[in-house]
Amino acid sequence: MNARHSEGTATPPASGERSMREVRIVAGVTGPIADPRVLCPVRDVLDRLGDAWSVLVILRLGDGAMRFNALKRAVGAISQRMLTVTLRSLERDGLVTRTVFPTNPPQVEYALTELGASLAGPIGALADWAVTHRDRITSERRRYDAGETDRSSP
Repeated sequence: MNARHSEGTATPPASGERSMREVRIVAGVTGPIADPRVLCPVRDVLDRLGDAWSVLVILRLGDGAMRFNALKRAVGAISQRMLTVTLRSLERDGLVTRTVFPTNPPQVEYALTELGASLAGPIGALADWAVTHRDRITSERRRYDAGETDRSSP
């Protein structure tokens, strides 16, 4: 965890970021948490978004509704089963709708709900950040792996 986000730190968060204390207040968590699984609503939502496939599906559907196979091609490198599981999870969370058209064979189309569309913007910003900083992160990884960083302190 970034030192800037640990509780009790004097370093203020960067503009637009919340401190962990602020996140806990917004989430309604006021005291110590005995069970880490019920950390807060933030954790519950981030568990869904922590899976890379969900993020990629939301990004692709941000461009408009898509049929299953078109979405599979657009996401790339995802198995049919994993895409099915991901779409069901996103549908369960109210982020994606599934529409079946009465054709032979039936055609199925997936689209973001209003809630899902409201998430596409922040995820798009994260994707933009990742693209912008990918080379620097790759460079930092190489430097770290080569032992060029001070790892003497915890």
